[in-house]
Amino acid sequence: MMKRFENKVAVVTGGNSGIGYAAARELAAQGAKVVITGRRKDAVIKAAKEIGASPFVADQASLNDIEVLTKEVKEQFGGVDILFINAGITGTMALIENASVENFDSVMGTNFRGAYFTLSKFIPLLNEGASVVMLSSIVASTHKPYSSIYQASKAALNSVAKTAAAELAPRKIRVNIVSPGPHRTEVLNKAGLDEPTLKSIQERLVNDIPLHKIGEPADLAKLVLFLCDESSNFITGAEVTVDGGMTL
Repeated sequence: MMKRFENKVAVVTGGNSGIGYAAARELAAQGAKVVITGRRKDAVIKAAKEIGASPFVADQASLNDIEVLTKEVKEQFGGVDILFINAGITGTMALIENASVENFDSVMGTNFRGAYFTLSKFIPLLNEGASVVMLSSIVASTHKPYSSIYQASKAALNSVAKTAAAELAPRKIRVNIVSPGPHRTEVLNKAGLDEPTLKSIQERLVNDIPLHKIGEPADLAKLVLFLCDESSNFITGAEVTVDGGMTL
């Protein structure tokens, strides 16, 4: 019996952990030839072995890394059917008046500039009828204090994704956005928060979410796969919010 993504080539940025890892694992299980990227060599290689993917050490914020990645993918696979631009960071939390240039450049460099040029450089490699999924966040449409840079980076990403959907439609390439609310990933840990603070945040989030639970990466991965197969062939330029009702 043929698997869902048999003979399809998929590239997942930030595929060594969290939502990217969950999606890459599902894609590989469904027959796709998967390439995962990440900044940490050991983590990328370990994840690739676990799910049967090809590892590639690359920082989405580095234009040189993006160019090398696209060159290698082209040489090895020729074209790409699925592109999941997943890598992203939250940066440090601060009021606008206390924002640092370093944090601004870091967050925008990965979440917007890096994602933008990952898409840009991969467009020539996308096969007709390919699917692009951009991982955004519900913060793109919220305006909470201390998170202006992260929120702006995701809002910019959403804008580009919708423009790309219009530009690539003649080639039957679909571009969609997945905007999750709180999920069990390493994002908050990477923000440098201590354990008591993390626990407090998670407890508050559970109380704020109507379904009273934190999302699981494996569940979000199923949505990503839906947006990548024939079941969603009339969906493009859409943003799907996955937050347990948090933004109701």
